[in-house]
Amino acid sequence: MDADGRRIVETRRSAARIVQSFRIAIVVALLVACGQEERSQQTLVFGRGSDSIGLDPGIENDGESFKVCDNIYETLVTYDSESTAVVPQLAHSWDIADDQLTWTFHLRTGVRFHDGTSFNAEAMLFSLGRQFDKDHPFHKVAGAFKYWQAMGMDDIVAALETPNDSTFVVRLKEPHAPFLGNLAMNFCAAVSPTAVARYGRDYFKNPVGTGPFRLVEWRKDERIVLERNPDYWGPQPQLDRLIFKPIQESSVRFLELSQGTIHGFDNLSPEYIEPIRADPNLQLLTQAGMNTGYLAMNMDKKPFDDVRVRRAINHAVDKQALVDNFYEGLAMPAKNPIPPTLWSYNDTIAGYGYDPAKARALLAEAGYADGFETELWAMPVPRPYMPQPTKIAEAIQADLEKVGIRARIVSWEWGTYLDKVFDGQHQMALLGWTGDNGDPDNFLYVLLDSTAAIKPAQNISFYRSGELHDALVAARRSTDRDVRTRLYAQAQEIVHRDAPWVPLVHATQTIAFQRRVTGFKLHPTGSKWFHSTALAP
Repeated sequence: MDADGRRIVETRRSAARIVQSFRIAIVVALLVACGQEERSQQTLVFGRGSDSIGLDPGIENDGESFKVCDNIYETLVTYDSESTAVVPQLAHSWDIADDQLTWTFHLRTGVRFHDGTSFNAEAMLFSLGRQFDKDHPFHKVAGAFKYWQAMGMDDIVAALETPNDSTFVVRLKEPHAPFLGNLAMNFCAAVSPTAVARYGRDYFKNPVGTGPFRLVEWRKDERIVLERNPDYWGPQPQLDRLIFKPIQESSVRFLELSQGTIHGFDNLSPEYIEPIRADPNLQLLTQAGMNTGYLAMNMDKKPFDDVRVRRAINHAVDKQALVDNFYEGLAMPAKNPIPPTLWSYNDTIAGYGYDPAKARALLAEAGYADGFETELWAMPVPRPYMPQPTKIAEAIQADLEKVGIRARIVSWEWGTYLDKVFDGQHQMALLGWTGDNGDPDNFLYVLLDSTAAIKPAQNISFYRSGELHDALVAARRSTDRDVRTRLYAQAQEIVHRDAPWVPLVHATQTIAFQRRVTGFKLHPTGSKWFHSTALAP
């Protein structure tokens, strides 16, 4: 780092210390106001880069929202605590017909929502039916059910049935290999029909699930407070309160952890990795990430409709430099849209090497010998696959400048950013994905299939390939892992050839806690479950 860089860092740290002093004063005042009883409770404060957008699992599709939903809601099935193996949750067991078309779930009895109403088959029908049935009284919600659409559930589900209060049946149109894993995802969570009816369009601010924690307070951009659900059907959580606190500046998050005003935070900026490792009062957890950070090029806008331009940009970006400068070794350059931790990863593909001369030649061939002007959209908040998105955008901007592409960096508030890219308003945009269910379908179909290019789109490159679609649909229909592996390997070759993205990095998951935090486990899906977490004295 040069002298100017050191001065900038020190200035930021100085400002952060001032902010910290005010934060400490506020925390002390709050503790005094709450009294001795509050001090004796198990209250964990978790710092993060931004607030949730909403807390309705059928509507949300961002990690900061799901981070809280993970602890409020439950699904018919869930994932094992350390893998994506599917295990029972609200359904204690299930049966699958020989033709793979009828799935019968046997529900737990005696489970209640946080509002005291009963969870049963009708509640599950309501939760999935509002997404599936276009005539459902709560279907027509603006911007709703993006995940249901992106996962292609309308093409999968034929009917939902409730033979009795403790039995829920899903009939499929055709066999679908990832189906059970899909049901463990947040968008399939059980929501209280009574609460949805009561709050209507404001339900996203008043979530009611069956999970181990329930919402007691949400002060936008300040904190979300959950408390232990005393009527939880499973083992009681050890924490009495769980507070999610948005802190956008990474330096402030680190200072607050060091000072003890928060107990943990995720998406670490690499510069704090070694200081955390060196501090005996702190602990660092890491895990190979099931994620991909990427630069999407909007193929609905010129010049990104030309594959030569898209390939040129792939050659223009120095991915290894991004890893070296912004990840402290906790990432690897990407060449495919799926991470190497996922089965069917095609390692035979040779990625687009960093080659500015080749990039310039391709641009000239496409009629852009003098380059062009464009916008490069960058996320305003750290993400698991990109802890420093602004700095990464600046590095990519410099790489593009070397081949004649003059990119202006644009950013928006997190919720607005997502709305705009899903609406296709960008030219190029940084984004990424953490796998939800351990299946390649969750990357390739959700992010790159033509059906996902319908606005609001998860496929923000607006890439539409019939060849890719056919391969992905065939892979969904097969239950033979070898057949599916071959099809997904083929799909990665198609995507590589057509280059709708610059796959940038696969990042290691990181999270830091005070040493006295126990019981938390990182999960491959990036889920943040605190039901087994506790604070030692």
